[in-house]
Amino acid sequence: MTMRYGFIGLGNLGGALALNLRRAGFDLTVHDLDAAASRPLIEAGAAWAASPRAAAERVDAVFTCLPSPAVSERVLTGADGLLAGLKPGSTWIETSTVDAESIQRLAAIAAEQGVFTLEAPVTGGVHKASSGAVAVIVGGEAQAFERHRPALEAIGRPLFHVGPLGSASVMKVITHMLAFVHLVAAGEALMLAKRGGLDLAQAYAVIKASSGNSFVHETESQLVLNGSYNVGFTMELACKDLGFAMALGSELGVPLDLAAITAQTFIRAREAYGGGAWSTQVVKLLEDALHTDLRAAGFPETLTA
Repeated sequence: MTMRYGFIGLGNLGGALALNLRRAGFDLTVHDLDAAASRPLIEAGAAWAASPRAAAERVDAVFTCLPSPAVSERVLTGADGLLAGLKPGSTWIETSTVDAESIQRLAAIAAEQGVFTLEAPVTGGVHKASSGAVAVIVGGEAQAFERHRPALEAIGRPLFHVGPLGSASVMKVITHMLAFVHLVAAGEALMLAKRGGLDLAQAYAVIKASSGNSFVHETESQLVLNGSYNVGFTMELACKDLGFAMALGSELGVPLDLAAITAQTFIRAREAYGGGAWSTQVVKLLEDALHTDLRAAGFPETLTA
């Protein structure tokens, strides 16, 4: 049987993931509060639904990519939400970054109506999501995972099934915690290079070739150096994810000293530049404090995969 899929939430990340599904040939119905966000999907052959419920009524499984657990809950359980339209035996696949407690609680609500749940957060950046090269971390029952493996492989690779529901949420929080720590550290390193009189383009290349390299330096440092900061991920989302990390550390009794400092740094950046600013602008705090811009020629304004 050919699976029919829905996709709710067509922002920077969700739109890219949904487009990957459509490009892979899947029957796709989409919805977003901003109808204009669906235009590339409609042009690619997806169908539009006026609400989450309307999308759910047409499909066998539905993906969501939303900004917070509270929004996911409204989309799932609201009067015009997914559970009002999904048939027993259908699957809800949550790609949003949520905490383990939330996904387990919402999955229990879905199960009462015979709906299966998979969590499938992705990591690697919006630029990688656009080409299907973003890593997909899946938690949930093995049978449901195998049933939807082709669609999950369409939205991104490599694909990891890390265990029962909640496991992927923990893993995703860990990866984002590391990325934000690395970003703040990369900004400090570049500022040392600048104040030390080094050529920043060359400093970038040396760090990339050194033991101090990281994926974040290879990618997001470029966005600092070109001045665009355009990472496709907002300061508000970064603060949310760091909050999940701090809560997880408290719950598990793990001191997160670096993450705690990083979380406070991002909160200051959010206050300075707004929740809608790109997360990479956290480095701008240091630039502004020292009245020193970190700029170098030869770096593209946006990242490619």
